[in-house]
Amino acid sequence: MTSVSDPDVRSSKPLPAVDLDALVIAAHGRYREHHPNSESAHTRARRVMPGGNTRTVLDFDPFPFRVVRADGPFLVDIDQHRYVDFCGNYTAGLLGHSPESVKDAIVDALAGGWALGATHEREIRLAELVCDRFHSIDQVRFTNSGTEANLMAIGTALHHSGRSTVGVFHNAYHGGVLSFGAVEGPHHPLNVPHRFRVAPFDDIAGLDQLFADLDLGCVLIEPVQGSAGCLPAAPSFLAELRRRCTATGVVLIFDEVMTSRLAAGGAQERLGVRPDMTTLGKYIGGGMTFGAFGGRSDIMAHFDKSSGGQLTQAGTFNNNVVSMSAAIAALSGELHPDRIDEVNDRGDRLRRDLDRVLAARGLPMWATGMGSMVGLHSSEDRLMELMFHAALADGLYLARRGFIALSMVVTEDHCDALVASVDRWAESLRTA
Repeated sequence: MTSVSDPDVRSSKPLPAVDLDALVIAAHGRYREHHPNSESAHTRARRVMPGGNTRTVLDFDPFPFRVVRADGPFLVDIDQHRYVDFCGNYTAGLLGHSPESVKDAIVDALAGGWALGATHEREIRLAELVCDRFHSIDQVRFTNSGTEANLMAIGTALHHSGRSTVGVFHNAYHGGVLSFGAVEGPHHPLNVPHRFRVAPFDDIAGLDQLFADLDLGCVLIEPVQGSAGCLPAAPSFLAELRRRCTATGVVLIFDEVMTSRLAAGGAQERLGVRPDMTTLGKYIGGGMTFGAFGGRSDIMAHFDKSSGGQLTQAGTFNNNVVSMSAAIAALSGELHPDRIDEVNDRGDRLRRDLDRVLAARGLPMWATGMGSMVGLHSSEDRLMELMFHAALADGLYLARRGFIALSMVVTEDHCDALVASVDRWAESLRTA
């Protein structure tokens, strides 16, 4: 599931004997030359938005390109460059940019009005589809994003357990207010003020320090850490975490906002571990804003006032007709298990091919991931910068940090083009 290469060995290899700083400056210069309209738009944007954007992850040096249209696997920018989209909107774009069934569902929903401020049948149908697909979810409630879903799941789990500590893992990202990088840990300035205990990821021995806290009420984990670089947890680690949560009455929450794309029933199905609660988001909304949290019926019953539940959940757009309709179209048609398997098999092949090329060229770089989620890594950030710009010049867009999320409309030929681009760049670096 992970790359077979040893990152420690790769990172110890000597860098090419070239001036990487000079190469980065030259790459930025070529990019500026070919993106004058995007540069002008960036200047405008910085006057009214700090940093020139309202989603930090989309920024890169010297400035990001600005998209004017998208179709299938392609993005077109305001300088009329077309890119094959390997970023996949950070897993939200699994269906590509223009699935007809989703478009038709949205148009049909809008014909009946929107901003209803009332319940409707679409939310029932979507809840049925979610509960049928994810076996750990007996009941579900909807939100507007994965961040909201994780916040609601944490609060629900702590209420259920009657405890106050939240267990998380180093380098985990569960949303803009639940970020646990190696430097800040739980003390990121934008994090919500829960009492967090942070443990090493995928380290069974490290679980001792987590469960030493007798006030531990829930543990929140990504089965594959997405923002940290597509790092899978071993099934044995997740199984031990499950065992300890069961033994101590701790609620186990799987953040499957990204990883639910790794099998029809999510990473939990692929890895064979069943959590108490699951959070969802990203691609399930068919490209629209979406989030959901659900789990065991005894936990979710805290929202059922007719059964004595004391929790309430607000959210003006939780059941908005656009997201509900788009998600129904996605789950009932586009996200067929066979198509899920196909895109994940394609991602596994892409990861192996990229890892092989980087190893063959002798660079301190490697690939990790699982299925359609691929992470490229390097011990030298300037190499990542150069590889990113080389791919852009070839009409191939992946995240600047090396993150790849395949969509169902990215083909084998597109993947071969990315592997060839990386290989040409690596060879040119070695022969510079």
